[in-house]
Amino acid sequence: MSPAKRPARDPAGRAAVGGRSAPAPDETAPRGDGTRGRAPGYAPGRTLPLRVEFVRQLRRRRTMAMFGVLLALPWVLVVAFQFGPAGRGQGGVRLSDLATAGGLNFAAFALSVSANFLLVVAVAMFCGDTVASEASWSSLRYLLAAPVPRDRLLRQKLVVALAYSAAAVTVVPLMALLAGTLAFGWNDITVPGTGEVIPAADVLPKFAVVIGYAMVSQLVVASAAFLLSVGTDSPLGAVGGAVGLVIVSTILQAVEALGSLREFLPTFWNTAWLDALAPEPDYSGMVKGVAVSVTYSVILVALAFRRFRHRDVVS
Repeated sequence: MSPAKRPARDPAGRAAVGGRSAPAPDETAPRGDGTRGRAPGYAPGRTLPLRVEFVRQLRRRRTMAMFGVLLALPWVLVVAFQFGPAGRGQGGVRLSDLATAGGLNFAAFALSVSANFLLVVAVAMFCGDTVASEASWSSLRYLLAAPVPRDRLLRQKLVVALAYSAAAVTVVPLMALLAGTLAFGWNDITVPGTGEVIPAADVLPKFAVVIGYAMVSQLVVASAAFLLSVGTDSPLGAVGGAVGLVIVSTILQAVEALGSLREFLPTFWNTAWLDALAPEPDYSGMVKGVAVSVTYSVILVALAFRRFRHRDVVS
């Protein structure tokens, strides 16, 4: 019996199929390093532009609802002071007693009453919902299949979430400044505790520092919510976990037996901005607060990126 007929080969050693030589292997094919064999026009740096993510988040109902609440809060407080049982012209040197002394005093009061809960919820929602919502909608894997590099996806979402969080912290005192000025006039600020009066022109630069510090103090909430967001498919769980962290920290802050250890709690220095409004401002507490907040944030964000790189995305 004659041996099986083998396919003819050309001088280069390639098998001939149907009288034609089969093409040689493509030496430019991808070899797993992600640098060769890409589709024409594909560039990782162009995937998921920031403007696209900004628009996507802006069109969501929760974004518009949250900003609606934040913008309405100062006007609700104005109505409460104008028509509430306590009325205007209260004596005393507490921040709440001085809220009707002028627009700047009212803005400081609005920031103080919103920073401990409402702003915490807003920041936790923007940063905790950003990745977890994609997973809950089963769209996260499609974003990665686009393909958007994981680190870029996470970075773009973090930048947008922090931008909306900063806007949330800013609109409350600015709207309160407008509402308070219209309702109670543009007057010099009265310092809580001492009752001293500082010219409004001298306070405005300090007030900008106060708003900036309020943003930095919320970084712990933002980074904690973001870390929880990359590890769960439940947006509510991520938001609730970050808010719960603030509640626990606030409770521990009241335990005087902890002594100086309380200074390392993420919420201990949240009200240090009041020292900036004093006649002789003291920024030492704000410096410590910035150091604590930034340290926690860097660690939590690094853990979020590490967690997402190794996460098995199935939704």
